[in-house]
Amino acid sequence: MTIDKTFDPAAIETKWFEHWETSGAFRPERPDAQPFTIVNPPPNVTGSLHIGHALDNTLQDILIRHARLQGKDALWVVGMDHAGIATQMVVERQLEERQDKRTNYSRDEFVDIVWKWKAESGGQITRQLRRLGCSMDWANEQFTMDPHFNRAVLKVFVDLYNQGLIYRDKRLVNWDPKLKTAISDLEVETREVKGHFWHFRYPLADGVTLDNGADHIVVATTRPETMLADMAVAVNADDPRYKSVIGKYVELPITGRRVPIVADEHADPELGSGAVKITPGHDFNDFEVGKRAGIKPGEMLNMFDAEARVVQTADGLIPDDLVGMDRFDARAAVVEQMKALGRLVPHIVKSADGEESELDAEPRTIQTPFGDRGGVVIEPWLTDQWYVDAETLAQPPIQAVRDGRIEIVPKSWEKTFFNWMENIQPWCVSRQLWWGHRIPAWYDADGKVYVAEDEAAAQALAGEGVALTQDNDVLDTWFSSALWPFGTLGWPDQTEALARHYPNDVLISGFDILFFWDARMAMQGMHFMKEVPWKTLYLHGLVRAADGQKMSKSKGNVVDPLILMDKYGADALRFFMAAMESQGRDVKMDERRVEGYRNFATKLWNAARFCQSNGIGASTTLRAPEVSLAVNKWIIGEVVETLAKLNKAFDEYRFDAMADAIYQFAWGTFCDWYLELIKPTFVDGEKGEMDEESKTVAGWVLDQILVMLHPFMPFITEELWHAMGERNYDLIVAKWPEPKADLDLAAGAEINWLIQLVTEVRSAKNELGIAPGARLNAFVRDASAETLARIERQQSAIARQARLDSVANAEAPAGGSLQIVVDEATFVIPLEGIIDLDDERARITKAIEAVSKEAKSLEGRLSNPAFVEKAKPEAVEKARADHAEKAAEVERLSAALARLG
Repeated sequence: MTIDKTFDPAAIETKWFEHWETSGAFRPERPDAQPFTIVNPPPNVTGSLHIGHALDNTLQDILIRHARLQGKDALWVVGMDHAGIATQMVVERQLEERQDKRTNYSRDEFVDIVWKWKAESGGQITRQLRRLGCSMDWANEQFTMDPHFNRAVLKVFVDLYNQGLIYRDKRLVNWDPKLKTAISDLEVETREVKGHFWHFRYPLADGVTLDNGADHIVVATTRPETMLADMAVAVNADDPRYKSVIGKYVELPITGRRVPIVADEHADPELGSGAVKITPGHDFNDFEVGKRAGIKPGEMLNMFDAEARVVQTADGLIPDDLVGMDRFDARAAVVEQMKALGRLVPHIVKSADGEESELDAEPRTIQTPFGDRGGVVIEPWLTDQWYVDAETLAQPPIQAVRDGRIEIVPKSWEKTFFNWMENIQPWCVSRQLWWGHRIPAWYDADGKVYVAEDEAAAQALAGEGVALTQDNDVLDTWFSSALWPFGTLGWPDQTEALARHYPNDVLISGFDILFFWDARMAMQGMHFMKEVPWKTLYLHGLVRAADGQKMSKSKGNVVDPLILMDKYGADALRFFMAAMESQGRDVKMDERRVEGYRNFATKLWNAARFCQSNGIGASTTLRAPEVSLAVNKWIIGEVVETLAKLNKAFDEYRFDAMADAIYQFAWGTFCDWYLELIKPTFVDGEKGEMDEESKTVAGWVLDQILVMLHPFMPFITEELWHAMGERNYDLIVAKWPEPKADLDLAAGAEINWLIQLVTEVRSAKNELGIAPGARLNAFVRDASAETLARIERQQSAIARQARLDSVANAEAPAGGSLQIVVDEATFVIPLEGIIDLDDERARITKAIEAVSKEAKSLEGRLSNPAFVEKAKPEAVEKARADHAEKAAEVERLSAALARLG
């Protein structure tokens, strides 16, 4: 087929993806091949493709396509997560739009509505991943609520319970009053909020006073409403102000509750008054203080309902006028009542002229926890929840990373991994939702629990005739997705796929879900499979805006990958992601770079058109052709070296190095040099014929480029693969290059010498303002016999590429000239009548002075600690880049001046 004049990504992308998918190319039958397995982080069923997905999945697809080209049994597991909270939010929002609500339905009816929504609207991201070119095992797409996966989830829960690693406990949780469910620490985001710090006087009971005669203790709080459930006041045992009252009581204003004064290290004598109000049912630190003081969790007072409205405490001491209030309304009411009782300590402020005034509270910026999905302030709430003994499960993964069975790339993340895993807290896995894996626990009338995989098994445990009620909660979404590396392969059944593809080879993950997902997969995988879930964990950074800021809708700097693919094609976006992915660094979004890689694709397209128009077609051999011409020996050697660089980069997971190796070879070496060097010459206006050897080699080299580039740019490479001639198989299932050729060092040195000579001549012409096509003559001195022989052999190429009609081994005529040094030889090019050398020297000298001045100014800024430490990071980075650019410009201009003698 004749290659179209214009490269149009849209015309080829859909065609080839549909062809690959329908032909089974993503999962070719290779039962005897070495397995290679990746599981994709299952995107939420509610999700759509964002730029982070584009990065994450591009990197995975590069590895899976490379493994497939290597002949491996490459499996990329694909699926979606049921996303309990997110999905229930979406469906409830749709119900609200119809003036309807979840509670108008039974649980089963609502779950049916969610399944209907999934069938109609869920999973658009899977279509978008296809658009990106993801060669996943689409024929076996998974879902965390599928029956086989649900069975795995329930078995894991039951087994962990029976092993004492899952238990029910009354503890404080992060409660989201909007979603009315517990969420994990990892789902809480801390924001800075302008708030207040109130100081209250708590009266000492029974006529007790402090040593200074005070009849009260001052406590401070940012949440005054919680005093309604205070159960103690803590002081430090070594604080002399309070030693005499430890074990005594205060009588709380408003409620009249008598609470003890306890000694606890949580109270810091250096902070505030040194006394701390303790609300164990509504503060994580206070919960621990309460337990140390002998208050059992079941005895801790609760003053909020699921919507964070005030409810009566177990002792009935909250005044009726406060019951039912929203927590923030109750805050204002408590402050007003404390003020009316004379128990509020005012905050004194001074104006600029020294005048004092009183405020109710000290203004403070407070680090406040918010739910990442509900978007409201999280309330620590004392509830009965299910917990996993994460500390026990964390030990095998910790050891696996230490002994190298799991390699974390980049290695710098190991420290973070160990820090979190070695200080891990019990994992709360119950969620107060209807959509999700319902907890397989049943209760009898006395509250005794029976945990089993189904109701019949629970009934057998409880005995005949015992009425049972199933737990209403569902499991945390991350509990089920932690089984992804083995649950998707058929576990708990011992399937062939499980035996063949577990452990997986590598997991590609954003560092931001290292603890949400990666660590939990390691825990569950090692516990149930007795083996690591994957051998390598590769953690990539975030995709940030061009200025380094985090992308967010509020900032208006979010980049839509679908729009980028519409403008530049999927191949260009994919190559950008690979080229910018440098271990341990975030990716800065730069649309100009994406456009640049679209130009790269166009360059390759045009190179293929050139080959086709000159009779160059598809190669018929994997092995490099036998050749005699130096230029062909050189290009074959360049293929061998590029392949070595690429293989090394794949081994080290250096995606940027992979992209750079193939880019430099395809654009620079092949398109800019090789094709130019073998291009037929025109004699008397007639185009000459390209020699057959070069045709054969060019076709072979183009094939190697298409194969090596395919993991990065699958669409254009597949199109050109078929355009260049008849093929027995698609490129997606071709074979990774094996040139089996020795490097001809002499030929390589000769062509590299030629390229250096041509480059130096072209650069000198450009610097001096001489037209690129101007034909000049050169004289060489101090040339070795080898250089003279090269000049003789490459005379035609020198004339065509450097525009030097002759290169004489003789003294140059007197007069102005430019000089170029290549290896040991100096090439003198007379310029008499071409340019005014004195004017040119003056121009370059003036330019050097101007650029040097700018470079010195930038150097001064960068050597100023105040600038480097206080300026925005992006400003410092720009100054460094500008300085490097100016320094390079000075060096270039100085070299140009030196050439003029």
